[in-house]
Amino acid sequence: MWKECGVTYKFTTPYHPQTNGLLESFNKTLKGMIMGLPEKRRRRWDILLPCLLFAYREVPQKGVGFSPFELLFGHPVRGPLTLVKECWEQPLKAPKQDIVDYVLGLRSRMAEYMKKASKNLQASQELQKQWHDQKAVLVQYQPGQKVWVLEPVAPRALQDKWSGPHTIVEKKGEVTYLVDLGTARSPLRVLHVNRLRPYYDRSDLTLLMATDEGQEEDSDPLPDLFSSTEQDALVEGVVLADCLTAEQKDHCLIS
Repeated sequence: MWKECGVTYKFTTPYHPQTNGLLESFNKTLKGMIMGLPEKRRRRWDILLPCLLFAYREVPQKGVGFSPFELLFGHPVRGPLTLVKECWEQPLKAPKQDIVDYVLGLRSRMAEYMKKASKNLQASQELQKQWHDQKAVLVQYQPGQKVWVLEPVAPRALQDKWSGPHTIVEKKGEVTYLVDLGTARSPLRVLHVNRLRPYYDRSDLTLLMATDEGQEEDSDPLPDLFSSTEQDALVEGVVLADCLTAEQKDHCLIS
């Protein structure tokens, strides 16, 4: 049925809620509405859920500029406050409009709403992308590379959040990789790049030390701490305790 309706579906990586941004944003809004209820009614939020959804669907969305009800039915919702306002201003009258004219007008409004909503949504997405790309950095890994893996939920309180090293098996998409975790339950898992960090072996790290050969001609030479002049300066600056004998003091200075 979804093929006949032209619906396409996409897979998302687990433990990466940013992929379902629209759904997660709705869940956040709905939770805020439930938390705004009085404490007595908050315990029975499931009974009041239809009322909360009705209130959500009649409010215009910032991204598209229309309310969900208006995009679905082609006209603004007539809520309780709207009905009260109509009763105050003028009595309710039955609409005198032909069915064919109503359907044609509805189709025209729906097409206009969808065109404006698509334009507003595209502008909103471009703005969000600009904000996101300011600090976003594309990280790529190669098959066989060692990485750390971020565990979203630690099974124990004192367990590390990062596990590894694990091996990259294959690049599945632009930001997803197939990683060999080496566990019996799920040895291979598709992970988002945000949950990966490069692993560096200690044997691959090299300590860079400054030498006289690598210095430039104009730079100051490194001090020679083992020259006789430097040794004399160090010896003169040493203060020995008075409780030591002369032989002990000479032994300390010589050593």
